[in-house]
Amino acid sequence: MRKKNFYIVSDGKLKRKENTIYFENAEGRRPIPINSIYAIYALGSLTVTSQALNYLAKEGVCVHFFNRYGYYTGSFYPRESLISGEVVVRQAEHYLDREKRLYLAKAFVEGSIMNMARVLRRSGEDDAGVISALQGLGEAESVEEVMGIEAAARTEYYSKFDNILTGMKFERRSRQPPENEVNAMISFGNSLLYSAVLTEIYHTQLHPAISYLHEPSERRFSLSLDIAEIFKPLLVDRLVISLVNKKMVGEGDFDEEFRGVLLSESGKKKFLKAFNDRLERTIKHRTLGRKVSYQRLIRLECYKLVKHILNAEKYKPFVMWW
Repeated sequence: MRKKNFYIVSDGKLKRKENTIYFENAEGRRPIPINSIYAIYALGSLTVTSQALNYLAKEGVCVHFFNRYGYYTGSFYPRESLISGEVVVRQAEHYLDREKRLYLAKAFVEGSIMNMARVLRRSGEDDAGVISALQGLGEAESVEEVMGIEAAARTEYYSKFDNILTGMKFERRSRQPPENEVNAMISFGNSLLYSAVLTEIYHTQLHPAISYLHEPSERRFSLSLDIAEIFKPLLVDRLVISLVNKKMVGEGDFDEEFRGVLLSESGKKKFLKAFNDRLERTIKHRTLGRKVSYQRLIRLECYKLVKHILNAEKYKPFVMWW
């Protein structure tokens, strides 16, 4: 049985009976065989019994939690089964060594900028302003400078969105709360992406709290933020553009009760389906010579990072070729 992501939007409870996880709510009980679960995204008020949690941990299933506004709040990250002391030590070395950390921070931003440029070109927009940031990236001497260059490139990138989108205005990037529908989708999509990246990190030997672009800190898996920067243009921005321009979302898919604009329950369901469809979409990999899913591309990026910190192969960021 092929494993897949499960998205729980309504309130309810996860329970275990024998080798099956059940989701119960006011509408009834739905079985979810454990061998069909890749990861769980809980967007409603979810109660999880200890028996269910222990079983999910045993099977290596991550559970990601979001509040009622669609903001990511945390993850149940099972005990790692692929842990490697050598990889963790090398990860830490690459953080502590200024030059090694700077190389990786620049690589993540380079991938992000190249993928933003690809989105603009595919949409018929000039990417010169975004690409020009690469020159400054090469000259940056600190991670703070690198982050500033990424922020400037992203501002230039977002300035083209109102030319690309039809039927909805973007105007500028706004967060917590988003000021319009496009920002609401970008924020929700980014939260989902961070969680998807964390799931892939779990299935590797990498430690999720040791990062290079974003500063490691308490209470967050900052490596997922690093890797997500590369994939935002592919997995979030292209998706939002498609949903808007194909008129797959409308006024009824948003609420404006929380000092801003957020996706309604119907909007979340539409976005989740489209996001999961995108994760499952496949592309023929240039190096592997076979089709891989977009979700698998994230795992492959993690593997590349492992090879780099073990000095087996220099890390080069993923850049879209289609």
